Amino acid sequence: MAEALGMIETRSFAAVVEAADAMVKAAKVELVSYEKTGGGYVTAIIRGDVAAVRAACEAGQTSASRVGEMVAVHIIARPHSNVDVVLPLGRKEQVEAELKKKQ
Repeated sequence: MAEALGMIETRSFAAVVEAADAMVKAAKVELVSYEKTGGGYVTAIIRGDVAAVRAACEAGQTSASRVGEMVAVHIIARPHSNVDVVLPLGRKEQVEAELKKKQ
């Protein structure tokens, strides 16, 4: 099953918490991280299969819009394996173990 990354960026922490809650309740996804990018902007990052991430992002966008300002929603279906090496979003141990096997 192909995995995807989903990101929702909001203009307040309360809105991103609302979005994250809605996303994990709406579909079988894993909340892997959140990033404060400055100026009040916060991004929540999820992982799961492509359909689940799409459904979760739609639910998160709707919920966050009720609480604060939505900035962006983005889904990367089947991210390249290099993404996990550089940005191991929630998978640091797994990526390190795979790299050790290759050496």
